[in-house]
Formats: sequence, structure tokens, C-alpha cells
Amino acid sequence: MTADIENANLFMVCNKLNTGAMAKLPDGFHIRHIRPEELDIWKRMPFDDEQTADKYFDYMGDWFKHVYASRIQEFYDSCLFVCNEEDFPIGTCFTWNAYGNIPTVHWFKVIKPMESKGIGRALLSEVLKEAMFPIYLHTQPGSYRAIKLYTDFGFDFLLDPKIGTRVNDLETALPYLKMQMPKKDYENLRFTYAPQEFLHLLSQYETIEF
Repeated sequence: MTADIENANLFMVCNKLNTGAMAKLPDGFHIRHIRPEELDIWKRMPFDDEQTADKYFDYMGDWFKHVYASRIQEFYDSCLFVCNEEDFPIGTCFTWNAYGNIPTVHWFKVIKPMESKGIGRALLSEVLKEAMFPIYLHTQPGSYRAIKLYTDFGFDFLLDPKIGTRVNDLETALPYLKMQMPKKDYENLRFTYAPQEFLHLLSQYETIEF
């Protein structure tokens, strides 16, 4: 049951960036674009262990083919890696115009051994400083540390019961988030409804692009 809650669907929107949340990368790290020969590294990046990365490798390949392959140069021009001093990727994130015209945040992740070093905040700062707003994202309750960061940058949870083809599991997820997050962070969560034109546009698609 816990695993189901951790992977439930949550949706957030940022209408205006909170620039006070932005930060620079710690020394020893740099941000650059993904290279075509690193695509397999990117496919494994979202997962915390090799077994899970193996399990979902084909899923990530299918996602790439469905969402990015028809706009492949745009993907390589958008997708960012945070790298260590050896230029090895340890985090990723980028913005993507889902369905061609909805700004969204995609695949924000810093590998677990590098968490809590300010790298994720710096990466989001780089990604969001040039973003178009409002910008949307999909996340899960298990990503409560990332949810704290999203909130800092100005993201609110969407309250609408359905977003496109997916049920919004916010009501189910909130007790889990309350249990996992520090009290102050949980109390800082904010909520809003999506614009009707956004919901109407998503209702026209059966595919998932964010």
C-alpha cells in the first residue's frame, strides 16, 4: 500500500517564479547538455538502484520514443545534466513543451548519494530561470524532498480531480506527505485550481507527455 501511495499522481503549477529560492551550483559541479551517446545514462537516472533501472529501462525507451523522438534535436537542446569534476552526470532536468505548447518540467532527479548538497536547487534554478510561465509538472508523493523544492520555487498543487487522462491523487497523498515532510515544509504547501483552458486542452489527448 505504501508503494502505491509513493507512486500516486500529483500535479503542480508555477505561475510566477520565486527568484529568492534560486541558488548557484556548489564548487566542483557544472551543468551541460546531454550528449547523444549518453542517452542510456539518462534512461537510468530516475531510479535509485540498478535493479529498478533495469526493470524500467524499456519503459524509459518507450517514453523517449513517444514524447521526444519526433523532436529529437529539441530534446538534446533542452535536456540538462549536472556533472561532477570528472564530467560524469549525477543529475538531470529540463523544460519541455508538452503537446507542443504547454511548458512543463521533466525528469528532475539528482542521484541519491549526491542529495542534500544544494545540487538540485541549483539545477532547478538553471532550468526555471529561462522558463515560460505558467509551467506545470507531474510528481509523486515519494518525491517529497523534490516537492519541498518545487514549493520553494513557487509551485502549487493542483486541486482538480482529473488532469488529462489521469486521476489526481492529491487527497490520498496528503496524509502521506504530512507524515514524511517536516511540519514547516508541509504547512508551506499551497493549492490552486488549473485554468479551464489547460484542462480542456489536455482532455483532447489520450497520450501522456508530462
